[in-house]
Amino acid sequence: MRFQRLGEVGHEIPAVIDDEGVVRDLRPITDDLDAEFLANDPVGTVRTALAADRLTPLAGAGDLRVGPPVPRPGAVVCVGMNYAAHAAESGAEPPTHPTIFFKHPNTVVGPNDDVLIPPGAQRVDWEVELAVVIGRRARYLESAARAPEHIAGYTIANDVSERAYQLEVSGGQWSKGKCCETFCPTGPALVPASELPDGPQALGLRSWVNGDPRQGSTTSDMVFGVHEIIYQLSQYMTLDPGDLLLTGTPAGVALSGRYPYLAPDDVVELEIDHLGRQRQTLRQAVR
Repeated sequence: MRFQRLGEVGHEIPAVIDDEGVVRDLRPITDDLDAEFLANDPVGTVRTALAADRLTPLAGAGDLRVGPPVPRPGAVVCVGMNYAAHAAESGAEPPTHPTIFFKHPNTVVGPNDDVLIPPGAQRVDWEVELAVVIGRRARYLESAARAPEHIAGYTIANDVSERAYQLEVSGGQWSKGKCCETFCPTGPALVPASELPDGPQALGLRSWVNGDPRQGSTTSDMVFGVHEIIYQLSQYMTLDPGDLLLTGTPAGVALSGRYPYLAPDDVVELEIDHLGRQRQTLRQAVR
């Protein structure tokens, strides 16, 4: 089972891909994949509806745009330098505590939507990341062992970055380089945690630019694992249902100096085991 939102921007239809691969309309039981739906046992709710034959196939689903699987997240919380090799290529030591920054929630777009290069920007970079979708409020957790209770599922995110904005005119913070419009393609699906046979720390991550390989790693190389991140964050902030948590990117980005930065008409593709694949074309933003 996996959840999607299909249709034009602002008019996405909540859907589920059932165990037989049929795309079914979720509107009989929810208006959207929103915080209320995610906080109330979405897998169990959908299985009950399927058993009652309440969810009909969504006509023309294959022709619809794929939207971001979580609409309007309250927060997009990101972990930096969370793969040792990426920290090294960035000229930094692995952190001793999770390094946190934020992306504006309005950066979130669909997995195959265009990414817009800001006017005058020269150093736009890609970052394939495992994204966690929070399903239950997390505050002051007692241990990392409690973190799985608060996870609705996982998806793919591209933490698009403009490195000059991030590092040269940042004022000491990174968010200027992370918050431009379209800088967080997300999806194609929200995959429940129960659908990952080996959990979140055994997933391969890969990215390509114009068909050429860039990143290739596994979530087992994280400095801080998913459960540890949620536990630690809960000591400093409250994570709510529908919040997105981006868990860091492996080595192989343009910031390393090994590859050119992105330019108009470049195509970025990203993939994570069991979660699917994204494909974005870079376009020049118009004022």
